[in-house]
Order: sequence, then structure tokens, then C-alpha cells
Amino acid sequence: MSGQQQDPLSFEVFKPGSAPDEHGRRRVHRWTPFVQGLQWWPGALVGGVAIMAQSGVSLTEGVLLIGIGTVLVITLIGVGVAYLQWQRRWFWFDDDGDLRVDSGVLSLNRRRLQLSRLQSVDVLQPLLPRLVGLAEVRVEVAGAGDSKVTLQYLTLAEANALRNEIIARSAGVRHDAEEAPENLLAQVPPGDLLVSLLLRAETFGLLLMTVVLFVVTFWNAGPAGLVFLLVGGVPIFGTFAQFSRYYDFTVAESPDGLRLRHGLLQKTRQTVPPGRVQAVGFVQPFLWRKRNWVRVRLNIAGASSHSQGSGDQSYSENVLLPVAPWPVALAIVARVLPGVDLTDIPWQPAPERSRKRAWIQWRQLAVAWDDNVFITRAGRIVERWDVVPHARTQSVRVTQGPWQRSLGLASMHVDSTPGAVKITGHHRDAVEARRLAQEQADRAAVARAGDTSLRWIGRHFTGDGADPSQPDTPQLDPSRPAPPSSDQAALDPRPPVPPTASLSTSDVVPQPPEGTEPGGVEQL
Repeated sequence: MSGQQQDPLSFEVFKPGSAPDEHGRRRVHRWTPFVQGLQWWPGALVGGVAIMAQSGVSLTEGVLLIGIGTVLVITLIGVGVAYLQWQRRWFWFDDDGDLRVDSGVLSLNRRRLQLSRLQSVDVLQPLLPRLVGLAEVRVEVAGAGDSKVTLQYLTLAEANALRNEIIARSAGVRHDAEEAPENLLAQVPPGDLLVSLLLRAETFGLLLMTVVLFVVTFWNAGPAGLVFLLVGGVPIFGTFAQFSRYYDFTVAESPDGLRLRHGLLQKTRQTVPPGRVQAVGFVQPFLWRKRNWVRVRLNIAGASSHSQGSGDQSYSENVLLPVAPWPVALAIVARVLPGVDLTDIPWQPAPERSRKRAWIQWRQLAVAWDDNVFITRAGRIVERWDVVPHARTQSVRVTQGPWQRSLGLASMHVDSTPGAVKITGHHRDAVEARRLAQEQADRAAVARAGDTSLRWIGRHFTGDGADPSQPDTPQLDPSRPAPPSSDQAALDPRPPVPPTASLSTSDVVPQPPEGTEPGGVEQL
């Protein structure tokens, strides 16, 4: 698959941005203030309509002209502010190869991103910039505080070239090298994506509620009916938002990591760097099981995505696959976590007395481990597998609530970087939980000492996507049986083996990951 894909919605309107000045500094595209200013008017329009509705003003010709004039004034103010910001915004690479960014109108803000600590570099195309062939580049490095910089906007060709240059400089290779080749691994059909969203438990329930609300709206007149109508449309808009975010989801492999492309209204091009994946989670809602579908999400060191949750429980969810058959999911995870085979690890179920603490899902509660990873399983309606490599273990904890204490139970936690994946062995025997925690801390220390992770472009890269230091990755065996049902899985000490995939995968050579120092055990 080529690195450049033709986008039917975009067309080149703007010429390339300004040339570097005498100091080698560059600005973003000269039309950036105009594009940013236009993004103000939808908010101004909605605000104006809301004020009119609240004050009870009727829509007359004079009021309409005043409203249009107000929107234009607000838009011009936005363009003016964006222009002042554009004049003071520069970016360049210094003599050490690091990315420097100067910005600020009233006060100068100087940022230096050390590319040797690069975590992610993504190219995004929101709808309006996408229509005129512009894109933004987001760069994030490891570090405390705000370690992310966004460059708005460049032409799509300039954005891709800048991304390639940043990756090359971070890997210590020629910054003018061509983009690394890539190999298509999987593509999610839009039909499967839509069906998977409709079959999620929360979406299915909300859609049923929507039908009821629309029926109520039919029998109710006035403001109350309008409220029901608006509330009933929430799950529809939520489903469309998810469909739009993951539309045309593709996964490809290159020497600089897995490349993810997706988006209907906003096109996103992400790179999952080798060595930065800290944990992997498999999520399988109840209605997905007959189709043997699974969702794959990641915890990536330093990387961020859309936030979920509320309050202090918010987190960033990085999706590797929004939906895929089990074999496809396992094949792609094998590229992220080389040498990991989740099909032959025996499960250790929770004790039967955990039924008193988790009477619905106690049969699904289990942990497993081998020489490479530690795995936990939980969930009856929505089954979850959470996997963490031993070398990525940051700390190990044992917790025990009053109810657990009365039953002689405890939960064992393996901490990774903040993210959607939480590795917790729920409701284990208290003595066993302490023992597992200590053993996992020991395994993490040994694994971290022998970790030889690579970052970004492999040091043995030969130019064709292969690493001669690694053996070839075999294809999945189509003859493997399908995973057992949840009830069967509770009795079978072996994890389920996925069925034959409907999505295609290709052989590529994985690269070993990079982790963080393991922590210790918090005893009860």
C-alpha cells in the first residue's frame, strides 16, 4: 500500500507554505489564519440562534442582517487573532536535530522537543482543512507536563514530509530519506464496523430507548415532546460519531511502526511506535461472540487520544482495531508484542468463594502467565482480556476491601502506563494474590534486565521491511478451532483459539518492545 492515498473529498487549493528564512526557520501555511478564523463562525452562529430563542426575538429582516453582521465581525476577529499568532509562530530543527517551536503574541513561548525521546507523530485532517488540502501535525515526546506540539496547518504533502523527517531524525538516519515502505495488514469493512457498533450492549440498549422516546414524542405535544426527541437522538449521534472516527480503518506495518489510518470527516494517520506499547486489551461484547469479533486497544507510553470517563477516572483510549476476527487481532498484536502467543497459556481461575463477591462474572475471573506476558480475564456480558509484558510492568499492588477480607480474598494489580487497559486479577485467594504479586515483580525485574527493545526504525533494517535478526513470522493456521463459549471457557484451563480470519494479514517481521523499570510489591 502506498504511503499516499487519494482522498476524494480533498483538493489542492493552496500552494506550499513559506520557504525557510535566513535562520532556517519555517512558518506554517500562510492561509492558516483564514482557515482557523472560519472555524469560529459555526460557534458564533449557534450562539446567536440560542440568544434569539432565549430572548424571544422574532426573525425579521433587520434581525437577520444584524445576526449576519455579528457573525462576520466575530469571524474577522478570529482571523485577526490567528494572524497575529501565525506571525509569531516558527518551527525548525536545531543543530542537535531537535524540533524547536516559537509561538506567542504577548509573551514568547519557546519549546524544544528532544526527538530522541519521540513518542508519537501523527498527521490529522479535520473536515474544513481537509476540504482544501491542508493538514496538521501533532508531535509528542516523553516528558512531564505538556510535551505535545501541534503545527496547524501545512499542505498534506508538507505534513507527510515533516512527519517522515521527524521520524528519521529520531532514529538517527538521514533526514532527507524517503518514506519507509509499508505492508497492509488489515482493513475493517465499513459494514462490519457499523454492525459492530449497533451490536454493542450500550448502543443496543440506547437504541431501544430511542424507539420508546420517539413513541412518547408522538403522543406528547409542546416542549416536553421536543425534549424527548432531542434526548432520543443522542445514541444515534453517538453511534455516528464512532462510525465516523473509525471509518475506513486500516493497519499497515513499516519499519517505523504500525501505521493506522481512519476517519470519515476527520482523517487521521497515526503511528504506533515499536517499543512504546505497554499493555494490550481485548474487549468482546456479548453480541459479538457468534461473529467471533473482538476490539483491541492499547496503552502507549506518552501517547494520547480521545478521553473517556469522567473526573479523575478519565483516560486515553488508543484503538489498534475497532473490530476484527480473533485471528486478525492476534496476528496484529504479534507485531506489537513479538513472541507473544496467547493461545497456549493455561488459565488459573478464581476460587469458587469469589461467587459471593462477583456472582455474575466469577466463572470468567482468571489469570495466566508465561515467560513473556501476564494476562487477566474478567467480564460476563463484556469479556475483557488484558495483557501486559513482564518488561512493561511498572508496579505491582495487592488490594483488599472489607467484603473481600471477610471472604479471604484480595485483588492483584499489575500497573502499566495510564490508559484504557487495566490489568487486575479480581478476587483471588489472599495468600495467592500476595504470592502472584511477588512472583510478577520478580519476573518483571528479570525481563527488564534482558530487554533489548528497539525504537522507531530498526537498527538492522535492510530496506525491505525485514529485520535479519528476527525469524519469519508464520501465518495463522486456518485449521484452528473456534473459541469456546463463556461457559466452556470457564471450565477449560486453556484460552480460546480464534477461528479463521475474514480479514487478510501479511507476514512482517516484528520488533521487540521497550519498557519501563518495574516497581515493587505493595504488601497488605
